[in-house]
Amino acid sequence: MPVSRTHPDRMMYGHIRLYAGSACPELAQKIAKYLKLSLCERDIIEFPNENLFVKLHASVRGQDCYVIQTTSTPVHRNLMELLILIQTLRLDSASRITAVIPYLCYARSDKKDQPRVPITARLVADMIEVAGADRYITMDLHAGQIQGFFTIPGDVMTSFHILVSTLKKKMVNMYQPVVVTPDLGFAKKARNFAERMNTPLAFIEKRRSSNDANAEALSLIGDVKDRDVVIVDDEVDTGGSMTQAVLACKAHGARRIYMAFVHPILSRDAAERLGSLPVDEFITTDTVPIPTAKSARFGDRLTVLSVSDLLAEVILRANQGRSVGALFNE
Repeated sequence: MPVSRTHPDRMMYGHIRLYAGSACPELAQKIAKYLKLSLCERDIIEFPNENLFVKLHASVRGQDCYVIQTTSTPVHRNLMELLILIQTLRLDSASRITAVIPYLCYARSDKKDQPRVPITARLVADMIEVAGADRYITMDLHAGQIQGFFTIPGDVMTSFHILVSTLKKKMVNMYQPVVVTPDLGFAKKARNFAERMNTPLAFIEKRRSSNDANAEALSLIGDVKDRDVVIVDDEVDTGGSMTQAVLACKAHGARRIYMAFVHPILSRDAAERLGSLPVDEFITTDTVPIPTAKSARFGDRLTVLSVSDLLAEVILRANQGRSVGALFNE
């Protein structure tokens, strides 16, 4: 990704102040390193009754503040840390507050697809705004309409360019590669992968029969016989859809299988389940930290690409009032 650092002293909302919750410390440190800044010190204390308390070590009056916090497991602890950090900055008279959320929780609850259910993604957006955020930055939302749940401006970034760049390098050693999506809901984005990689596209057609994480794979649409397969998705939660996709591709004669996805949620025994599959390489990002025990399940087949430089550059451009789209010639 080309980086331009023009107007290094230009600021619209004061100096950048970076704060991080406890959810993704390594990613936050990488962002700070790129910006040649230090993370601002703060205390986050959990009382015996599980209530959280936040205290800043220095004033942020008139400053441009960014709260870096992913909202993966433990979801509610991490979400409350984010909200309390934002409100603390607001009450200390920060000039502007931006919530930097690499992974946004509840993104799958984005519509009323059956009677008597909530739209929780909208609730989360409302909570972030009420806490005091002026802007938000996030990565690869599960559904585009979630942007409409916010009334504050934001930058919804994608790891598409990072993943495609890596996959195109690996294509040199692939035989007649084909991109496969394990879910028709991801078909449009998967088509972008196939177009950029100049490969055919195949689909797993499935039907979800209940409100739990289980779904039934029904058929494979497309040709994977005697081809290397790249299965792509936005996130992997329990790993059920990906497991079905791998088994379906193998049943239809696929050769080597690669798996690429953005958010490694890896709930429950997902890492163990995926690690046992005949997959040559798993490629993901650090929007969600992978615990060492889960990472070990993949052995040397796991490649984690960092989104830190992208997020840091967006923070820099937001502070300087420069175009983010220009990063991608948009």
